[in-house]
Amino acid sequence: MHCKKIHNYTFGLCIFFSCVFSFEISAQFYNFPSDNSFSVLTEKQLAAKDSAIHGGIKPYVHFFSSKYVQVVDTHRLFKFIKDDPAIDLVFYKHFIRVEPKTEKFKLRLDPVLNLEVGKDFSNNPSGRLYCNTRGLIGSGYVGDNVYFETMVVENQSFLPSYLSDYANTSSVIPGQGRWKQFKTTGYDYAFSSGFVSVQALKNLNIQVGHGKQKIGNGYRSLLLSDNTLNYPYTRFTQQWFKGKVQYTNIYAVLMNLVSASTIVNPNTERLFQKKAASFQYLSINFSRSFNIGFFQGMVWQAGDSRNKQHIDWQYFNPIIYTNLMSYGLDNKNNIITGLDAKLKIGNKVNVYSQLMLDKTKSDSTSAAWGWQAGLNYFDAFGLKNLFLQFEYNNVKRGSYSSSVNTSDQSYSHYNQNLAYTPGYGEEFVLIADYKVRRFFVNLRYNYQDIPQNTISGTNTNYVSMINAKVGYLINPSYNLNICLGILYRTQKNPIFNPLNNQVNYIYLGFKTSLYNLYYDF
Repeated sequence: MHCKKIHNYTFGLCIFFSCVFSFEISAQFYNFPSDNSFSVLTEKQLAAKDSAIHGGIKPYVHFFSSKYVQVVDTHRLFKFIKDDPAIDLVFYKHFIRVEPKTEKFKLRLDPVLNLEVGKDFSNNPSGRLYCNTRGLIGSGYVGDNVYFETMVVENQSFLPSYLSDYANTSSVIPGQGRWKQFKTTGYDYAFSSGFVSVQALKNLNIQVGHGKQKIGNGYRSLLLSDNTLNYPYTRFTQQWFKGKVQYTNIYAVLMNLVSASTIVNPNTERLFQKKAASFQYLSINFSRSFNIGFFQGMVWQAGDSRNKQHIDWQYFNPIIYTNLMSYGLDNKNNIITGLDAKLKIGNKVNVYSQLMLDKTKSDSTSAAWGWQAGLNYFDAFGLKNLFLQFEYNNVKRGSYSSSVNTSDQSYSHYNQNLAYTPGYGEEFVLIADYKVRRFFVNLRYNYQDIPQNTISGTNTNYVSMINAKVGYLINPSYNLNICLGILYRTQKNPIFNPLNNQVNYIYLGFKTSLYNLYYDF
């Protein structure tokens, strides 16, 4: 692909740094916004604790959260498996672990896999679809105040029809960046991520890396989601008043997949247009059961025709809502603001909500805004490890776009929305997850109403998806699992090929479920 040399260079750096800084923290999983299905156990523990964890922003800062999130004792849960070094390596431990007696240096390295094969019986019954993902993930620390994490992944895929339509239209694989052609109808793509986290002071953590963040307590986020490709960022996180208040500043560099310059020098690779972004999030635990978070996000005016940035000093202003007061919602610098809230009802139920405000004026509506409401139910109906979630999202048409009607100022990165994955419309999400020992069943249903303007008026189009899978968790240290699933999707949406209005995809996967991929749109 176009960035092959860069990926090879990044791979070398990742391997080097993985061997220099790696560590095993007390949280069960790596520090990425973990796969939704496997993060349920962590969220269940947090729901049952009177902890100071601020769950509205992910990934968690492990220096602040490690004393609250406990490791599942797999040896205790699975006594029927005998104690044997080979068995431990396969079923319990990280693939490579280095733990010197000094305890000032620890290392863990694991493979990243997504080996999936399947068939779409609706559109391509004679053809085989598959995904071949290989990579490496590592984490570690030096001393007590430096944590590091890194991952590099290479992929080749043959995708279901609706994902192929999306990739061909947007030039990206959802959440994983640009692609080049593989064989005749396949896709070749790669991505990497990593960060260094330094606990500079007792109440201050600083992260510098290449990754993504998520703000909110729901499956979707209307404010800042982890559905895009990774991006360079610097994150400052502070905690005050015995952890009851947490304040986060994130400074990021985003990219539009348009030429950065009107003139491209011969024999040089095209550069893409960059834009700066800044995000502030203030989270307050008003009690042991109630949390509310305040958000401001801003995508600053992109570079000029020579890709030179002209950023005002206010970009570095760390105080939430001051840029909103200075520029307003309808400025050429695209501002998103809002809040989220979570209420614990006992130790089993979380009720959560989000409100997003974008513009006071819009071409299609009087204002661009959205809201979310949802409920998490752990150990539902008294059945241990049965998790249920219901979520409703409503985002008005015109949200996240620029008020000056230029795509380069949209609230986006690599042709994907930084927040709500479908972009706009109404959505219902139902999730059911049940675990018995290492066996699991996961069911997710999405229904989306997406208004489309036509010559005769506005038509309401829909997407309906059911994704059901059963599987077995082989190694909980890095979520290695095997699963069998079915994806059934129907659509009435002119964005995609009208002939491909149904997908009936059955698949078998062997994977490490460490990060979210949002293919439900």
